[in-house]
Formats: sequence, structure tokens, C-alpha cells
Amino acid sequence: MIVAIEGEVVKKEPTFLHLKLSNGLTYLVYISLNSSAKISTDFVSLHTTQIIKEDSHSLYGFVDSLEKLMFDRVIKINGVGPSTALAICSTFTPEAFSKAVMSSDVNTIKMVPGIGPKSAKRILVELGDFDLTLNESDDSNLAKTDALLALESLGFKKDKIQKVLGSCKSKETAELIKEALKKLT
Repeated sequence: MIVAIEGEVVKKEPTFLHLKLSNGLTYLVYISLNSSAKISTDFVSLHTTQIIKEDSHSLYGFVDSLEKLMFDRVIKINGVGPSTALAICSTFTPEAFSKAVMSSDVNTIKMVPGIGPKSAKRILVELGDFDLTLNESDDSNLAKTDALLALESLGFKKDKIQKVLGSCKSKETAELIKEALKKLT
């Protein structure tokens, strides 16, 4: 799984870029409009999500780790594919999306191209407790959020994970996951 990538921007379009690595390979990386606006140099480092399907291998890049977190969470919703998740990332900043979800604002979510009232309601129901209002400089909160998502992907229940993470002393994501796993099993 590719989790980050850095290289020279060979071609940049609003929703994708060609990124040439130091080893000579060039990757197609899909990006949101928000990430595209933040890329102003010829060399870039991106957080990535790799999606492997039967007929394609796709790489989605994010300048901001909170935007990646938002994409990863939204993509898990039934009926929301990568293009819709990227449209959400293009329409909202992570903070604005989090506010809309926390206030259950269907009309704001419907602003995303391709999302109607039913989809907006489903997104709000499934992300009802989703809060991204973290301060990016607060590394321990970001580490806890990353650990929470990792443990959720392993099948643990969110409320149980939150209780365990609250009692963990570690500050780094990997250490938090190890400590939490010991307490969860």
C-alpha cells in the first residue's frame, strides 16, 4: 500500500497530476481542487490513498493529512465512490465538512456535485459522530485520530476504541495502536 509519495510535478491539471519519482517512474495521482490550489511548486510531497479494484489501481493524493482522513472516512460509506469522495474534498475543507456533519446540515452536503438529498442524509447518518475539528499542530490528537481509524479498520467498535485510547499514554500513532491493541484484546 502506498501511503505517501513525493516527486517532481511533470503535468498538473485541476483534478490530477503526473508525479515523476527519483527512480524515473511517473504516477498519475488524482487530487482534489483544494489540494491542487495548494500545489505551487515543481516538487511535492503528498499523503496518499491507494484504491485497488479488479480493473484499475488508482492513487489519490492530499497535501493536507486531515483531507486524507476525510477522504478515507467518506469512502467507507456505502454508495460513495472515490470520485464522489474527491468531489466532497474539492467542495469543502476538512473543517467546513466537519461543521456541516456535526450540525447535520443536509443542504450544505447537497452542494457537492452528484450528491442528492438521499445521499446527503445517508452521509450525515453514517458520519454522525465524525469530528475533524482538530488543530493540525496538535500531534497527539492527530495521532489518536489515526490510531482510531486504524483500529476501526481492524474491526473494533468505535466507542470501545475511544475509551481505550483515552487511557493510553503514548503520543505516537504506532505506539498508541500497540498500547490500545494490548488493552482491547
